[in-house]
Amino acid sequence: MSGQPNTRLSDLFGLAGWSKGELARLVNRQAAAMGHPQLATDTSRVRRWIDMGEIPRDPVPRVLEVLFTERLGRVVTIEDLGLVRHGRAGRRRSGGKKEHPDGVPWAPERTAEVLTEFTGMDLMLNRRGLVGAGAALTAGSALTGAMHDWLHTDPALTTHASRPVHAPHADSAGFDRYEAAPIGSQEVEELEYSVGVFRAWDAAQGGGLQRKAVVGQLNEVGGMLAYHHPPHLQRRLWGVAANLAVLAGWMSHDVGLEPTAQKYFVIAAHAAREGGDRPRAGEALSRAARQMVHLGRPDEALDLLKLAHSGSGEEALPRTRAMFHTIEAWAQASMGKGQAMRRTLGRAEDLFVSGRGPDREPPDWMQTFKDEDLYGMHALAYRTLAEFEPGAAAHAQHYAEKALALRIDGRERSKIFDHLSMASACFIADDPEQADRYARLALMSMGSNSSRRTWDRLREMYRLTAEYSSYPRIQELREEIREALPGPRGKGGGARA
Repeated sequence: MSGQPNTRLSDLFGLAGWSKGELARLVNRQAAAMGHPQLATDTSRVRRWIDMGEIPRDPVPRVLEVLFTERLGRVVTIEDLGLVRHGRAGRRRSGGKKEHPDGVPWAPERTAEVLTEFTGMDLMLNRRGLVGAGAALTAGSALTGAMHDWLHTDPALTTHASRPVHAPHADSAGFDRYEAAPIGSQEVEELEYSVGVFRAWDAAQGGGLQRKAVVGQLNEVGGMLAYHHPPHLQRRLWGVAANLAVLAGWMSHDVGLEPTAQKYFVIAAHAAREGGDRPRAGEALSRAARQMVHLGRPDEALDLLKLAHSGSGEEALPRTRAMFHTIEAWAQASMGKGQAMRRTLGRAEDLFVSGRGPDREPPDWMQTFKDEDLYGMHALAYRTLAEFEPGAAAHAQHYAEKALALRIDGRERSKIFDHLSMASACFIADDPEQADRYARLALMSMGSNSSRRTWDRLREMYRLTAEYSSYPRIQELREEIREALPGPRGKGGGARA
């Protein structure tokens, strides 16, 4: 017992709207359902958890996870509740005993357990039809502050990182528990192949359709990691976990589950580092940065990108660092920093070109960052800057056209984004006829795509049509967009108006 209030539990308790006596009764009832009928919690004990910082023994933290997840309609973990005992979560390198805020980084042996817990709760929400609500994104600066020292230490697998850990016993609460068992190289190859299939589906149709399948696969991999495999297989399994976690995060971001997405990006960074792949850990953090720019928080994105750059180490290939720079340029454009954006894009181009050649083959998770993606990010950055410097619209049109000319691999979502960048740039450049053409091309494809990010970008373009609403074609376009737009998101989605 710390003697200090558990502010994290107190905040979530306030959001849930229970009385202390009601929570005590719910804990007893849920514990019995999970196979612990002997548990007897009362009001005074709940008061000690909240007001005195007492950390209850198992299974109470897992019971509270389930209760708060169901009540708030979003994944709530033991870390979120502030119920991690000293020694289970990562400590500050300063030598103090205070645990990191937001539960990151956690101890190496906790990564597989956190992964299994979080995916299990996410699957439970899927099954019960709940949606993310009332959650808050952790600030980029808070994440970088918590993860900086951890990410900069040697990422090689260590003995304690490969120890078997035990998946949480919470079958009755909705977890898909995977019994730990040995697997061989053929099973790992099949898992690696499945990542490519999921990645292609996401790029073609958006994250909504296959998100649950990816989360379920990640949940099973978490169970596999609970078994002690030979180091070379364990390392590959961590790589699969990192790839699936990035994909689960990207799909969650794509459908507006922003705090859930951020948690997956952090899990991916942990998994990549456990597998000794620091560049992959940095790329996971760059996804979180890109999410922040989309949500209108470019300053926090820049904090995350600094860590992605430095944490990736010397192993990061030029193309990986080029991709980091394109996201950095978009963040700078969002802040109206045109000169900085142009310098950053120049560095991205130089690195991208230097990364060509058979001896510079990028890893599988970078295979989708091709010439058209470089041009597409250029177009997005210049289109964003055009809100501050209208002359930048011409550059956005130039790069969007180059990107579209190369979009032949079925990645429909990226093509939609390029059409919207082009349409927005045309409106800013006072060319409504061309803008109408590209906007309609985007609109034609969006109905069969589950990406809510495309609709967010369409809303940004729609705002630019107001100046030309007296034009008959634009008036028709505006009406078609209004009819096609999905309803507004709840507060937990994180979408901008």
